[in-house]
Amino acid sequence: MLIYEATKEEFLKDFVNDVLIDKINTPKPFLNVGMGSKGELWSWQNSLQQMYKVLLSDTIPSDVGIAIEFKIPLSSKRIDFVVSGYGEDNRGVVIVIELKQWSGDTTSKIEGKDGLVLTRIAGRTCESLHPSYQAWSYFQLLKNFNESIQEEKILVNPCAYLHNYEQKYKDEIDNKLYAYYVNAAPLFLKGESDKLREFIEKHIIKGDQKKNLYELSDGKIRPSKSLQESISTLMQGNTEFVMIDSQKIVFENALNLALHSIQQPKKSVMIIEGGPGTGKTVVAIQLLAQLLQKGIVTQYISKNSAPRYVYAAKLKGSMRAPEIDHLFRGSGTFEGCKESSINVLIVDEAHRLNEKSGLYRNKGENQIKEIIHTAKCCMFFIDENQKVDIFDIGSKEQIERFAKELGADISYYQLESQFRCNGSDGYLSWLDDLLGIRETANDDGFSMDYEFKIFNDPSEMRQAIELKNKINNKSRIVAGYCWNWPKDSKNNPYLFNIQIGESFRMSWNLGDSKTWAIDKDSIKEAGCIHTCQGLEFDYVGVIVGEDLRFENGKIISDFTKRATTDQSLKGIKQLAKNNPSEAQKIADRIIRNTYRTLMTRGLKGCYVYCCDVQLSEYFRKRLPI
Repeated sequence: MLIYEATKEEFLKDFVNDVLIDKINTPKPFLNVGMGSKGELWSWQNSLQQMYKVLLSDTIPSDVGIAIEFKIPLSSKRIDFVVSGYGEDNRGVVIVIELKQWSGDTTSKIEGKDGLVLTRIAGRTCESLHPSYQAWSYFQLLKNFNESIQEEKILVNPCAYLHNYEQKYKDEIDNKLYAYYVNAAPLFLKGESDKLREFIEKHIIKGDQKKNLYELSDGKIRPSKSLQESISTLMQGNTEFVMIDSQKIVFENALNLALHSIQQPKKSVMIIEGGPGTGKTVVAIQLLAQLLQKGIVTQYISKNSAPRYVYAAKLKGSMRAPEIDHLFRGSGTFEGCKESSINVLIVDEAHRLNEKSGLYRNKGENQIKEIIHTAKCCMFFIDENQKVDIFDIGSKEQIERFAKELGADISYYQLESQFRCNGSDGYLSWLDDLLGIRETANDDGFSMDYEFKIFNDPSEMRQAIELKNKINNKSRIVAGYCWNWPKDSKNNPYLFNIQIGESFRMSWNLGDSKTWAIDKDSIKEAGCIHTCQGLEFDYVGVIVGEDLRFENGKIISDFTKRATTDQSLKGIKQLAKNNPSEAQKIADRIIRNTYRTLMTRGLKGCYVYCCDVQLSEYFRKRLPI
């Protein structure tokens, strides 16, 4: 979606008439767009004044396209400034410009962390992406999604313009450390507006009346990559996913920490928080691959077996089975391990860690403590709003407690860039508000870039998901655990566990539930939270059971409607007898988190059927008009 679009002539006129900032900053419903504080407004005014000077030339056609705050499809990221037109061979051309207010006297290079610099932002000194890396990564993101760019119908030329950055500090920002990215996305500093103009003139010969902007924004989107598809090439060292913004900062610091910590006497613990789709698992797997290539003994840990088995299935043929088993391990396998016997343990979905291990939860002392004890360096990727089991104890507080007890240094990072749910931060905020997990500013809707539909008939929803699945086997149906899953039905295709009304019947996943997410015929079966958490699909169909209803003007949860075969609330009935308010509090959190997790598995869309008609109507009323 284009926040601001114009021809060059219109842009210049808007600037001269002092309406440009107002047009960009006009509230856009559900888009989370706005320049915020007076400082941000001043910063934009300053940057756009510099771009006005660059474009104020007869040599740049008056009908080239201009976009400001261009949203990259299927992500939450925005490009500061875009110029579009045609090149010498009449091929579409787009110039991507990253604008920065940086001052040279507060910026310095960083060695040992690829693509990062140290600079002062919002009054504090922090690590940030090099502007050329940022522009280059946005180009790569566009290329991954847009077929016209892949087929070279449109050529994209990224660059960065630091219009406040003085030449005398050039060696810090235009250093050989960053040569690859500066070559890929040229850097223009203070006093080089003429050079930026020449860069635009070199690539754009004539205007396009914004046509290539529309092609960039609304053109044919390439089928998206999922991590489970790309695991094999990632483990071979290929860059399937270009890391952007906070992902890159977290990755470089985690890599640096791991390499240094194995030489130090003290342990190191890193806590990385991030919501659904922020790239926790992508960063974790790329760290695993990089550290292994550097000869560092590293293992990937998850409590949930489904991701591990899916990755193992995808790696067959490229790695031997014993190697795979050694790399991907469950969280309950570190009881009695020798202290610091493994260099690095990367713990994904750390919120799912348990206190005790074993089938009967009677082994060991505490999984968090045992993991920290076993490794020189631990990295915990966590989202506490995805706790979906009564035994899930993973939290920042618990990790901090055992890290301090074992004398480890602790560092904290946050992942923010959103790639699932079509990059809609608004959808995730709206969903949290909708489900009553937390109040947000998105109580009245979100950008409809993300496809969210409510169905009155579960059979119609199933048909819609099956149709999506025919494209690439990347859509699935999941359900709240409100229907029993007896052992005698787990391999019997004629027994239907989920029955709704007279006509809808469906089995829980048959056969090997560990690879349900990628199995050819599993579109005919429903998955639960345990078969899909940590994995992603293009479209997900969610059946909301009667454990979540709408009564007396609010959403309520009801753990008595959960299946008796569901182990995630084991012991809740006994707790309810002894402490009913505490039991309700725990169960309520788990039920709401479960549906939040299920409803964020889709990269492109989420279809929902609610067993409770009133809940369905409530969801529908909360949709944006």
